[in-house]
Amino acid sequence: MTNLKKLSDEGVSIWLDDLSRSRLTTGNLQSLIEEKSVVGVTTNPSIFQAAISAGDGYEEQLASFAGGSAEKAVEAMTTDDVRAACDLFAEIYSATGGEDGRVSIEVDPRLARETDATVEQAKSLWEIVDRPNALIKIPATPEGLPAITQTIAAGISVNVTLIFSLDRYRAVAEAYIDGLEQAAEAGIDLSTIHSVASVFISRIDAEVDKRLEEVGGDALDLRGKVALANARLMFEAYEEIFSSPRFTHLAEQGANRQRPLWASTGTKNPDYSPTLYVDELVTRGVVNTMPEATLNAAFDGSVLRGDTVRGGYDEARTVLADLARAGISLADVTDKLEEEGVAKFEESWNSLLETVKDKLDS
Repeated sequence: MTNLKKLSDEGVSIWLDDLSRSRLTTGNLQSLIEEKSVVGVTTNPSIFQAAISAGDGYEEQLASFAGGSAEKAVEAMTTDDVRAACDLFAEIYSATGGEDGRVSIEVDPRLARETDATVEQAKSLWEIVDRPNALIKIPATPEGLPAITQTIAAGISVNVTLIFSLDRYRAVAEAYIDGLEQAAEAGIDLSTIHSVASVFISRIDAEVDKRLEEVGGDALDLRGKVALANARLMFEAYEEIFSSPRFTHLAEQGANRQRPLWASTGTKNPDYSPTLYVDELVTRGVVNTMPEATLNAAFDGSVLRGDTVRGGYDEARTVLADLARAGISLADVTDKLEEEGVAKFEESWNSLLETVKDKLDS
């Protein structure tokens, strides 16, 4: 039994944070399903930028758009990849009642501050991919929250991305439940709607650790602990929200919990174990989406010791209190990371469009 199979048996769904045409055509993704317990895929604008810019496997499709719209070409390439991956995961989707076998595709990151345009594109992507196991990714910006509600209300499954703070996580869960209530009023079968809330991990430590090093002294003992504490308190909130009478009423109508998804789980500090954000966030009912380097590191060297989330809430609160005493505002950190996250994805998308445009023009 591999470490990843053990992790799966602990109740963690293992998704790959990457997708490309070559992974599909060479059988690489199929082998990860068979050998490394992968049961889903997440994508983002940066992932598609890297895959399509490399060009491997996209040449023929690009040629069919010669002289045409870069945006149309990118839409076709990305949705074709996601549709093919959905088909590859169809059996897992059916076997898990729709929880796993999921493939995510993100709305245009340039729409992150536009509610109506986000909803419109979420519906369009859902129709184009045309697979029940797709997840439409919507960022958890203030403008994204009502878009999440409207998209869920339309019966579309959503992956909420770029969640950094506990307050924003609670707002995301509220937006999901609001959407379920509206879907129920519209007569939609709630059992067909699924959602995950993507909590970003390593980026928090990368920013916090930088600030801790400026403070120095005993504050340095908090390095590598804040992101885990933040995530554990989000899971505590998850347990509270999804055992509330309000959600229980929806569950009786077939509603599914919005599972926490640990994202950005590759460690950025080489001094940390490459499996830190795998081994320390093990609990039943979550997803961990890993870049392939982290997946391989977990396969080779994860040290699993049971549930490392439940029961750690008081310790997590102590870590965050110590951070505040050190003069570091976690709210300031998470606000900064949200802005940077949106900007990074927008930059990747613009770079991809420019690359494709150059190829089409030539």
